Amino acid sequence: MIDLRVGPRTQALAVALATSVAVCCLGSALPLLLIDDYPPYPAALLQVFGVIQHRRRRRGRGHKRRPHLKPPPGLWVGVVKKVRDAGGNLVNVKRQALWGRVRDINQRIRQLGIGTQIHTAHVERCNGTLRTQQAGRLGRRTRSGSRRTPLLAYALWLWRDLYNWTRVHGSLADRTPAMALGLAHEVWTVLFYVCHPVHVSDLQRDIWAQDRQAAQESALDRYFRKKALPTS
Repeated sequence: MIDLRVGPRTQALAVALATSVAVCCLGSALPLLLIDDYPPYPAALLQVFGVIQHRRRRRGRGHKRRPHLKPPPGLWVGVVKKVRDAGGNLVNVKRQALWGRVRDINQRIRQLGIGTQIHTAHVERCNGTLRTQQAGRLGRRTRSGSRRTPLLAYALWLWRDLYNWTRVHGSLADRTPAMALGLAHEVWTVLFYVCHPVHVSDLQRDIWAQDRQAAQESALDRYFRKKALPTS
């Protein structure tokens, strides 16, 4: 689990999630993204991953057209759209490609061994596990729900770390996600996780903050910010 955010589903939150994915993928190939049809996602992904496309003048005349963002080559995004009736009952599930071709996305999914077609089953299963293990805080009808956002965020972040480092998964051959990524050689115990030194220098924190700020800034913002102004 890369990131977990608490708050209303807004454009800023979508950008923050996309930024977390981009920071984890620095120096590597573009990721395969499987999302639902939540409207802010396309604009958020363009802001984080998009590259500049310069548009030509119409008929070669007039003012230069303002550049805009386009998805970079190799960024494939599959979308799952759930169709419901007036009563909220699921009627159909549509699968389409936001960027890329459906055939290429399905082939990549089969190569990764996570299915045969576009889906969001893994994140939905993770969401179900989260609600089951944090039923007191995330239950829809409960008297023990969290009333303060920071406390809820701290509890969920702790659960996220235990999920990644101490909880084995049958789909990962009884390994933890950290073991599957090569970050750990054995299953961590809760005591080992609590006692593990995680302190870093202030310089390293500043570097991480700069990397995140750079990933969150769109290519258009960088383009216009670096554009030189005439001086006299």
